[in-house]
Amino acid sequence: MKVVIRELDPACDDEVVLVASRMRATLVEVLGKTRGEDMYSMAWLQERVRSHLGPGSNGNVFLACQRGEVVGHTIVRLEQDDGETYGLFSTVYVAPGHRRNHIAGSLLQHGEGWMRGRGLKRAATNTAQTNDKLIGLFEKHGYAITLRVDEMVHLSRSL
Repeated sequence: MKVVIRELDPACDDEVVLVASRMRATLVEVLGKTRGEDMYSMAWLQERVRSHLGPGSNGNVFLACQRGEVVGHTIVRLEQDDGETYGLFSTVYVAPGHRRNHIAGSLLQHGEGWMRGRGLKRAATNTAQTNDKLIGLFEKHGYAITLRVDEMVHLSRSL
C-alpha cells in the first residue's frame, strides 16, 4: 500500500497532539511505563513538536499517511557539535499495526532528503542502548554507532 510523506500542518492542532502522544508512546515503549510517562508532560511534548514547525525553525515534522490515516512520523532538525552542523532524527515512529512495511525507511529517506537540501553532510540519531528496533533500523540504512554515553548511543552516517 502506498505511503505518502508530507509535512505536518502547523495549523492542525490534532496532528500536533497526535505526534506528541506518539512521542510519549515511544518513550513508554523504550523506557517503560513509569519512566516514559513521567519524563515529559504532554504540554511540553506538544510544544516540542511545534518548535520544529514554521518559518525560523531549525527542523520539520513529516507524517507518513496511508488512505488518509497518519501511520507514522519523523522529526528532524539541525544540530551542532564541535562546529559541525548535521541533521538529527529526534523521533521516528510507526504505529504498531503498520510496522515492518518499509514506512520507517521511507521516513528516513525523506528526512535525509530534507537534510541534503540544507547542504548537510551527516545525519544522526540518539537512542537508548536497549532500543534494538531503532538501532537495527538505522544500521540497516547505513548508520553505525559512533558514541556510547551512559544508557545512550549515537548513530550516524555520511549523506
